[in-house]
Order: sequence, then C-alpha cells, then structure tokens
Amino acid sequence: MRPAVLDSTFAALADPTRRAVLARLALGEATVNQLAEPFDMTLPAFSKHLKVLERAGLIEKRRDAQFRHCRLKALPLREARDWLDEYRAQWQSRLDRMEAYARQLHESEKKHGKKG
Repeated sequence: MRPAVLDSTFAALADPTRRAVLARLALGEATVNQLAEPFDMTLPAFSKHLKVLERAGLIEKRRDAQFRHCRLKALPLREARDWLDEYRAQWQSRLDRMEAYARQLHESEKKHGKKG
C-alpha cells in the first residue's frame, strides 16, 4: 500500500459530489459537461472537484476536439479496498469474540437467575 495514494483517495472520497462523479464514471466515460449537469454549481466550481479526483489518480481526462472526456481509473480504489479488507478480518474477529462473550454472559445470568 502506498500511504500517499490512500490519503488522496480517501480525501477525494470524502466529498459527496466527487463520489457521485465516480459512480457516474463507473457506468462509462463521460464529458465534463455531462458530469456537471446534475449539480447545481458553476462549471469552474465543478472543475475543482474533477481536479481533486484527477490528482488522486481516480479519473483520467482527455481532450477530443472541443470536448474533455473523463474516465474512471480503478487502481486507487482497489488499493483502498485492499487496505480496508485487511482491517475487515480483524474487526470481524473482534466482533465474533464480543458476540461470544455477550452470549456467555447472558447464559451465565440465566443460569444464576439474574434478569438482564
């Protein structure tokens, strides 16, 4: 894992507009105007969101005549998913132990006549 990539990926994902852009690009390439259309903001303001995504390596832009096309680059998202997956196993194990302990407490209280 590259810490700088994770930092920029999670920072980019922190904004709902940028997450929506990535969700749209998951369906396929789109022009900047197509991506900006659903948002109530100026094109320069929207372009700032695209710059954050581009700097994070999450999108790639190309020019075709007068149009700028964007496409999703999945590698940083895969790296973020892999990082999260490492912790998921730990969290699941801890939750399983906590559940077993809670069951044990409940059974012990039932056995000794305590009400919970």
